[in-house]
Amino acid sequence: MIRFHLRRCIDDYEFRTGQPLTLIQLADATGVHRATLSKMLHERGSNLTTDVIDRLCIFFDVPVQQLMEHVPSEQDH
Repeated sequence: MIRFHLRRCIDDYEFRTGQPLTLIQLADATGVHRATLSKMLHERGSNLTTDVIDRLCIFFDVPVQQLMEHVPSEQDH
């Protein structure tokens, strides 16, 4: 399963800039729908396109592995 670290990226952004970042602001800045961002935060196994991942990596200026990781599940073994 893919685990997203969007909350961590938002927290790092807020610490770095000293400014709060809402999902609406992030959606406006990236062109990623707010509902998609909410799914990343709250639903396990969200299915996203590479375009969404790319936009978020650009906005947060992070490599993809800082935004998401593969977590093996019992089904993978």
